[in-house]
Amino acid sequence: MPLHRLTSITLGVPDVPATAAYYTDFGLTPAAPSPHAPDVARFGTVDGGEQLTIAYAPRRRLLDLGVGVDDPDDLDRVARAMERLGIETVRSPTSVEAFDSGTQVRVRVELAPHLESEPVPAPVYNAPGAIARENARAEAVVREGRVRPRKLGHVVLGSTDQEASQRFFTEGIGFKVSDLVKDAAAFLRCSTDHHNLLVQKAPINLLHHTSWQVDDVDEVGRGAAAMLEQDPERHVWGLGRHTIGSNFFWYLKDPAGNFSEYYSDIDCIVDDALWKPGVWEGMRALYQWGPPPPPSFLAPEDLAALMTGSHSA
Repeated sequence: MPLHRLTSITLGVPDVPATAAYYTDFGLTPAAPSPHAPDVARFGTVDGGEQLTIAYAPRRRLLDLGVGVDDPDDLDRVARAMERLGIETVRSPTSVEAFDSGTQVRVRVELAPHLESEPVPAPVYNAPGAIARENARAEAVVREGRVRPRKLGHVVLGSTDQEASQRFFTEGIGFKVSDLVKDAAAFLRCSTDHHNLLVQKAPINLLHHTSWQVDDVDEVGRGAAAMLEQDPERHVWGLGRHTIGSNFFWYLKDPAGNFSEYYSDIDCIVDDALWKPGVWEGMRALYQWGPPPPPSFLAPEDLAALMTGSHSA
C-alpha cells in the first residue's frame, strides 16, 4: 500500500515537564532540547526514531499526526483526494497537510523511510507434553533493564463527526478499514499492522490513547510493573488481550489524562484479499480476556471538564 507507517505525533498538554517525565519513565528516549523550541519535549523509539513531541496546549489533545509514504506521487494522490472531498491542503516538496474537523487533528503525509526492526527470537515455552525449555528458568524472568518501546503503533481519537473523519482518513489519506464497531468506531490501518488509527464517536474531539509496541507479553507486564512501582495511580486497565487486533495490552495514564498502552502480538494484514473486515458489537469486541474495562476507560474522568472547557490539568 502507498502508506506504510505512522511517523510521529505531537501531544498537546497543559504541563509539558510533568508529561515529559512520565514518557521518560515509560521508556521512550528523550531527544536533546532544541534551542529554537526550548519548551518542547521530543522522544524517540528503538525502531521508529523520533516519534513523540510534547508541546503546550490549554487542554490535552493530539495536535498533529504524521503518516509515511514512499514518493511524491503518493503526495499528489492525497492532494487530489482531499480536493475531491472539498478539504484544503498545504503542499511542500516532501509533504501534504490537511485538517480533519471531526478530530481537530492536522495530518501530515510525508516522505519517510520504512521501519526496519531487528527480529526478536520467539520465547521458548513449556507446554503439556512438550518440554522445550529444559533445566532453565524462563528467559523473561531473568531480563534486566528498562522496557523500551520499539515504535508508535496506533492512536485512538474521538471525533464529533465520526463518519466524516472516517472518510477523511480512508478516502482522503488512504487508510484501509480493518474492522468496525457497529455505529461507533472504525479500526484503520496505514501499514500491515491491524490498526494504526481508531476513530470513534465522541461528544468532543479528544485523544483517547497512544499505543507503543514492545517485544512480547512479558515486556508488556514488565513495563507496566515498573511504571506502577513508581506510581500505582498510573494504572488504568490490564493485563489483557484484545479481541479486535488480538494484541496483549496494558493501559496507563499520563499526568495530562491521556492513556498510553504497551502492546505486543497484534494481527498483521499482509494481503488485503485475505482479510475480511468484521462488524463487532458488545463488550467482547473490546477484549477477549482480562479484567473488565473500568468506566474511566470507556468515558475518561475528565470528559465533562473537557466538554465545558474547564479542564486545566
